[in-house]
Amino acid sequence: MAQYILRRFVSMVVTLWLIITVTFFLMHAVPGSPFEKDGKNANPTAVQNMMEFYNLDKPLSVQYLLYLKSLLSLDLGPSIGHYPDSVNSMIDRGFPVSFQLGMISIAFAIISGIALGTIAALRHNRLIDYFAMVFAVIGIAVPNFIVATMLIKVVAVDWESLPVATWGSWKHVILPALALSTGPLAIIARLTRANMLEVLTADYIETARAKGLSPFTIVVKHALRNAVLPVITLLGALVANVLTGSFVIEKIFAIPGMGKYFVDGINNRDYSLIMGTTVFYSTLLLFMMFLVDIAYGVIDPRIKLHRKEA
Repeated sequence: MAQYILRRFVSMVVTLWLIITVTFFLMHAVPGSPFEKDGKNANPTAVQNMMEFYNLDKPLSVQYLLYLKSLLSLDLGPSIGHYPDSVNSMIDRGFPVSFQLGMISIAFAIISGIALGTIAALRHNRLIDYFAMVFAVIGIAVPNFIVATMLIKVVAVDWESLPVATWGSWKHVILPALALSTGPLAIIARLTRANMLEVLTADYIETARAKGLSPFTIVVKHALRNAVLPVITLLGALVANVLTGSFVIEKIFAIPGMGKYFVDGINNRDYSLIMGTTVFYSTLLLFMMFLVDIAYGVIDPRIKLHRKEA
């Protein structure tokens, strides 16, 4: 187990380094300058001073090594577009909001998706089953920003039930969380239903029924545990989808999270902000996928994490 964790950790570090490297050089390959405004540079002397301050006057290879050195000390550098704020302080302000929104969305998607998929499997070829599948197709096909627009129009504008934008009370969380969770919820429901249908026909389920176990015990203790394993495997990708999708949703609902800073960084060519948010989210998502790998082996004891099988 320890060797498996060590190999996964090393793999995670190498993947993060590749992401940092590719993002750094691609970002600098984009035409333009962070000191341009309306296609024109600022005062040449001021531009030169700012280039020196942000180390942008040095060769690209030197900039790259300096950035890696600052990362080792967990320093993401000063923001070009929000000076004197540092990228670290901006993440400190914005990430708690994005994290709260993302975790509420993914928790709602997991609980509702597993429940809906399980009920659909237990009521196979009945009305609830058809409803679940129709909802799953719609949830996967319709982008979350379309869902967000519809929720704003119907719930916030027509019904005047919930606030349409900004961030403050629990009421501000509901609409963006629903918009973010629709896609993952549909995927989880569909995957859970398919696996439950397969598991419910397995021999050990028939044995459990023959022993006289209650339907609740059979479904929850025996069937559901094995049916949700593919869902757990998919959690890393789903979390990535929710967190990156929150950038657009945060912009639509005017939420002061990481999405706002990331979009501003792209618009202003704020190199340090773009790199900082990319590195931060990449580290977070890789670590969560690392935890999913470990959890998968812990939940299913049939999976052995020995060297030959990892």
